[in-house]
Amino acid sequence: MTDQAAPLRRAERALAIPPARLLAAVLAAVATLGSAFALAAVSAYLVTRAWTMPPVLDLTVAVVAVRALGVSRGVFRWLERMLTHDVALRGVVALRTSLFTALASRTDDALTRLRRGELLARLGDDAQELGDHVIKAIVPALVAAVMLVVVLATFAPLSVSATAAMAASLLLAAVAAPYFAHRAAALTEQAVLTTRGDVTSHSLEILDDATSLRVDGRLETALARLAAAQSAHDAAIDRAARPAALAAAAVPASMVLAVTGSLLAAGAAWTAGDLSAGQIGVLLLLPLSSFEAATALPAAATQHARSRAAAERLDALIGEGGEGDGPAPVPAERPATASLTARDLTAGWSPDAPCVRGLDLDLAPGSRLAVVGPSGSGKSTLLATLAGLLAPLGGEVSTDAASLREAVTMFAEDGHVFATTLRENLRVVRGDLTDEEALAALAAVGLDDWLATLPHGLDTMLGPDGTTVSGGERRRLLLARAVVRRGPVLLLDEPTEHLDTARGDALLAALLTPGDESLVPASSTVVVVTHRPEAVPADTPVLRIGEPR
Repeated sequence: MTDQAAPLRRAERALAIPPARLLAAVLAAVATLGSAFALAAVSAYLVTRAWTMPPVLDLTVAVVAVRALGVSRGVFRWLERMLTHDVALRGVVALRTSLFTALASRTDDALTRLRRGELLARLGDDAQELGDHVIKAIVPALVAAVMLVVVLATFAPLSVSATAAMAASLLLAAVAAPYFAHRAAALTEQAVLTTRGDVTSHSLEILDDATSLRVDGRLETALARLAAAQSAHDAAIDRAARPAALAAAAVPASMVLAVTGSLLAAGAAWTAGDLSAGQIGVLLLLPLSSFEAATALPAAATQHARSRAAAERLDALIGEGGEGDGPAPVPAERPATASLTARDLTAGWSPDAPCVRGLDLDLAPGSRLAVVGPSGSGKSTLLATLAGLLAPLGGEVSTDAASLREAVTMFAEDGHVFATTLRENLRVVRGDLTDEEALAALAAVGLDDWLATLPHGLDTMLGPDGTTVSGGERRRLLLARAVVRRGPVLLLDEPTEHLDTARGDALLAALLTPGDESLVPASSTVVVVTHRPEAVPADTPVLRIGEPR
């Protein structure tokens, strides 16, 4: 039987949380709740002690303590929020770094089988769930354990019976309520997050292809699918809320038990004359302030279930490419040159109707090839298969490098533009890229005039997925990214789309013509998919893909 908690443990290790930082966050949270607990105790003592009208100097220390604890609670709360969010955000950065490294090392085509929205939900939302695991599960659980000891130690000198009632109440709040909350969340979490992936996928489909969907008359159908997915998501959330509400009711019930026990104990102590008025006040009023840490435990248990489900999905996502135990090994440096060979290649999304059949290719280092054909004929599928992103339906694709992933750089027409600076959008493929190299690449693809209009040059922030640039600028930016990679094998899918004819043809010639004017090293193997065969240089071999099926 497999250990269901193993993926979560691996994810926690991948968060790479320094123990010292986590300890500081827990201590700050304990100090926050400890200040609130002490404030309640001192205030109860002050009110009931003042009722006996003692000399005012007898109350001075209590008055000053109330003021100090009121201020310290706010200070410690701020410190706790800063430390816990610092730990969580650092952990999410480390986790996403490990995820991207592990995904880059995968050699199968499992990722391409995922819908874009589903992959986005896993890398975005699931990674964030594990960041919330620190804030909402780990830290509250550790703080509750400490505060349980503090509360019982405070009640023990006052009354044994009150302490027993408090222990039973805290046991109910700290064990029973989280148990039922966790069980309810575990039963429904998978359905909730599955429907969320459907909502994300349908939303992205509509946002990306709204124009074509409207032209094809399929927009209303797509909107109906989105509405159905949203309804299923809402229903799943409602199913998760009902048992969670029952679990949350256990904490108020435990508070009633604690107050009742303290009331009976205080009555017996007052009758017997065993405690002073101030101590009786503490015994009566303090139970109401003893459950602040316990009230967070049902939510912590629910978060634990959500985090475990997210960890299981991420564990399945990275597959054999990484164990999630921390940053994956850095891939070996890419080779300087590489050949690309395809033997009896059959490629396509469906074994029943493959796009390409029985293709043989021998591309030596420095060779150039243009791939042309009508839309839907399989050009992009062929390129993805040559890149190793899709497993061939038949035959094989090989290279004389250690692996296809090390040798091949693929320029996809739907490549992502990140919401960061222009410089970082280029450095995503080469961390050691200098500003001089970045400027040269932008000039090579015809973006030097556009760069001159940017308010901050390379430091200009770009919108998410290129929303602040035109289609042609976005296309050339992605091409500049492929150029600065300077890989031994470069696969380009429609690099001149969205450009005017003259500029696009010149760019295509610069990619396919070896020599000093080429955009890529002469030793690089270049394969370009284009819809303009007339613009291909005369001495460039052309592969024509057949009619669509």
